Amino acid sequence: MSTTINTFFEDQQQSVGTPDINDLEKHYVDAKAYILSTTTKDGINLYDHLAHCISRLLADQPQEGADMFEEISKNIKGESTRPQQDTLRDRPAQDTEHILAEEQKPLFQKTDHTEELDDEALQSPLPYILEQAYYFEQSGIGLGKDESYRIWLSLKQLVDKGHIEKIRFWGKLFGTQKNYYVAEVEQSVEEGGDDEDRNNDETNKPDETKENNEEDIEGEEDPLPKSTFKSPPVVPKEERGTGVNKSTYYVCNHPGAPWIKLPTVTPAQITQARLIKHFFTGDLNKEIISYPAYPGTEKNYLRAQIARISAATHISPAGKFRFSEEEEEEEEGGRENYQDNEDFKGAALIELVDEELNGWVHHAQYVLPQGRTKWWNPSENIEKDEEDEDEDEEEMKAEAEEIEPEQGPPLLTPIGADAEIESTKAWTAKISSNLIPQYACAIIRSNLWPGAYAFARGMAWENIYIGFGHKYVTTDYGPELPPLPANEYNDGPEIAEADDPLPEDEAKAKAAEEQAAGEEEEEEEEEENEEEEDDN
Repeated sequence: MSTTINTFFEDQQQSVGTPDINDLEKHYVDAKAYILSTTTKDGINLYDHLAHCISRLLADQPQEGADMFEEISKNIKGESTRPQQDTLRDRPAQDTEHILAEEQKPLFQKTDHTEELDDEALQSPLPYILEQAYYFEQSGIGLGKDESYRIWLSLKQLVDKGHIEKIRFWGKLFGTQKNYYVAEVEQSVEEGGDDEDRNNDETNKPDETKENNEEDIEGEEDPLPKSTFKSPPVVPKEERGTGVNKSTYYVCNHPGAPWIKLPTVTPAQITQARLIKHFFTGDLNKEIISYPAYPGTEKNYLRAQIARISAATHISPAGKFRFSEEEEEEEEGGRENYQDNEDFKGAALIELVDEELNGWVHHAQYVLPQGRTKWWNPSENIEKDEEDEDEDEEEMKAEAEEIEPEQGPPLLTPIGADAEIESTKAWTAKISSNLIPQYACAIIRSNLWPGAYAFARGMAWENIYIGFGHKYVTTDYGPELPPLPANEYNDGPEIAEADDPLPEDEAKAKAAEEQAAGEEEEEEEEEENEEEEDDN
């Protein structure tokens, strides 16, 4: 085909006639160099494209070649373009960014509410996330405007389902594969227990088959020995809306994903979570392999960590809440309910960043070592049977009565009273800007749970947690060692092994025994003779 274009340029040269041959060759070389230099992204130059177009015209020989030249050029370009770089074809995206964008597309769907807008529709428990993110951003904390806006839209989807009285963005927990976005919800409608909660209750019930087997064993002629060990009573969990289960928590792996409701937490799950250290993976059904064995999957461990972090780091400016005058203080645990203080006009910035840290108070109940916010007395739940009461049961009751009830700090206690971490205060307070302090906000972070922050400015305040869900420890983590195996029997001289005696030693021992026996007989005869003489 290159010969065809060369012939074309030669015909053009002959038609000119008068110009010099050297000038024509120069123009020809320059024109050909230009055509060869203009290449596309696919590496196809104009020279080859014109050659393909002319070849197609000569092969098809259409009647309207001049009108069809543009269409032929377009078809040749489409055939020579690589499929990966073809922007005219609709192909499904395979990368994670496009997949995430498709999942988050429903968040930005517009709905026409112009006809339905009224006072009730505008009253929503959805918080103003962007305002809270602005104050956190002033202190160098937050998730960014784009991510905060997506979280806001995702919370709106959760609110649209209804039955929510109050909702707030609790925070973000990092995982090795996926992250967790946590929403704290207070539901206005009393819902039935979840299936998972019912399963947890069933696992805590005693095994009836085991008791039946023990009764069958007792009825046999030669029963096996029965163990006298009695397991301690199971600490019951606090019901929804009370204690550590006061709020309901929903989680998702990213904004736009469906929200999943976490089950209620049990005291055993909280106490065991204090003994292990597990990094989240992002899979709620992931099995936790640890020692001691954890009673549940990752969703149960996640719920336990949320309860621990909330109890230790949820704080508010002093004076924001107050106890109601009608509520009487209980003997154990103190008051449990509080309400907004209508007279609160905002805390002063100097009080919030004071070194004594008396400007902040805890508004979440303290979790006792038992795993509950209100202590449960095991002595009140021991079965009482006056007829068949033996000494072991009496001892168990006596030990249970001697147990001292666990107590923690009451609600609305200043955070300045928190225990120090090796001469380091549990909290660090500062202002967001020293250059313009009159427009700054107070920010405080927890040294016990890294990632927990709170801000306050005027009437606005909020808590947030962004971290891995691990408590700060001064030493490296070391897993607990398994207990030593129990002894089968007590060592003593009765069961100690000894070497067999020699024949000579056996003979001496036998002679000594015979001599001792003879002496005893003589003594007995002498005693009998003396008794006879006394009788005479």
